[in-house]
Amino acid sequence: MSIDNATPDQWDTMRKLNDLSIRKPADPVTRPDHYNKGAIEAIEAIKASMPENEFRGYLKGNALKYLWRYDYKGKPIEDLRKCRWYIDRLIEEVNQ
Repeated sequence: MSIDNATPDQWDTMRKLNDLSIRKPADPVTRPDHYNKGAIEAIEAIKASMPENEFRGYLKGNALKYLWRYDYKGKPIEDLRKCRWYIDRLIEEVNQ
């Protein structure tokens, strides 16, 4: 669904979810500070900007990126957790 086609109820739902998410502490894997500035979390804006199959490809690509480079940046566990986060999100999307 395009962000332009969202109903007022869908906007209200996202706003309420965002209000709840602001209270959660930052986490470098699941809630990095630099992706949570503004009214909507970056991953939700990305999802809203593309068709379902493209978003799934985006998730798959990011999982592969973190898996590919986990041993090169000095934070292998963090990158593997980020990989797992994207895979878990992809599972959610496929399961809907």
